[in-house]
Amino acid sequence: MSRSGYGVALVVGALLASAGCSSPYEGEAGSSGPRAITPVEGCGTSSWTNPADLATDREPARCLPGAPSPQPLGKTRKLTIATGTLSAEYVAPLEVALAKGEFKKEGLDVTLKVLPTPDALPLLAKGDIDAQWAAPEAAVMNGVKGGFDIRWVAGNFSPAPESKSGLWVRLKKGESADRVRVAGRRMGTMIGKGSVIAYPMEKALVKHGGGLDRIQFQQLGSADVLTALQNGGVDSAWLLDPVWRKVDGDARYAFLGGQPLGEPLGGMLYGRSLLHDDVDAGVALLRAYIRTLNTYFAGDYKKDPAFVAELAKLLKTDKAVLESTPSLRMDWEIRKGTTGRLQSAYAAAGVAKGDPVPESKVVDRALYAEAVGHEP
Repeated sequence: MSRSGYGVALVVGALLASAGCSSPYEGEAGSSGPRAITPVEGCGTSSWTNPADLATDREPARCLPGAPSPQPLGKTRKLTIATGTLSAEYVAPLEVALAKGEFKKEGLDVTLKVLPTPDALPLLAKGDIDAQWAAPEAAVMNGVKGGFDIRWVAGNFSPAPESKSGLWVRLKKGESADRVRVAGRRMGTMIGKGSVIAYPMEKALVKHGGGLDRIQFQQLGSADVLTALQNGGVDSAWLLDPVWRKVDGDARYAFLGGQPLGEPLGGMLYGRSLLHDDVDAGVALLRAYIRTLNTYFAGDYKKDPAFVAELAKLLKTDKAVLESTPSLRMDWEIRKGTTGRLQSAYAAAGVAKGDPVPESKVVDRALYAEAVGHEP
């Protein structure tokens, strides 16, 4: 078993032991029972898009700025959200919501806690943390397959069309961007095979005669990936924002593809506490998150220098670094079929076996639908 596959097995084993669960899909899927959906001022027809719409130019769902308006809970709830980092741009909406008091307006006392996914999953399954800002990675899918009550309840972002965050290759003699053979090459990445990036990576590799089972992975630290690509230590690499700017425009390298446009691959995961025990708090948390997107991240938010400076301070990064890459397309919705496509990639990478988990056992759109007043 590969190191990444072994890590997935360990996480699932820990989850099974901590939750004492053995039967697949134990417990009902989704939020607890039917809930009344009422129209929400400022959230009209543009606040929901058809989940089956996979068009790359699809406009993300949006309400008016300041909508949906707060609906304070009768009693303050203390919630903990785990996240793998507080410095990445995709975490910015949570940090802005905290800084602007959007969670507080809902009667929520939110703490963001840095925890890697393998450490956070057992805590989410047991109810020791309330939510996780992550993705339905292989470990999550295998945990759900084992019977854990974890659902993906909101999306996070997709890249801008001009973004080139993704798979880059060092061209060999006679190769060009549209004529590259990647099979047998070594890829440098700081992301394991069990990550959601396996899906776009597989998609890009297949276009060029490869696949996750036809390349050699070399896991590297974030500071070493670019160096290894440039000095010949690896033949290809998955370069994240803003690292790809270092090779963009250099004829020795070619960009082969990145995350699909218009398709978020991560976001908010809930455990039993917000799915069943306190659904009101679960909806309130998403309402605050959605309002933050509509108010501060509705379009090209990097056109506002003052806001970029504020983001740089929150993320503890250089303002120039933020400005060097295009704005993310922040998006709270989840596309139909994403979890199936992810699981196909995990199977190809050798970190998932058996039948795939049905989408209905992984995705719950009901909470964000309620937050914007949409009747699913």
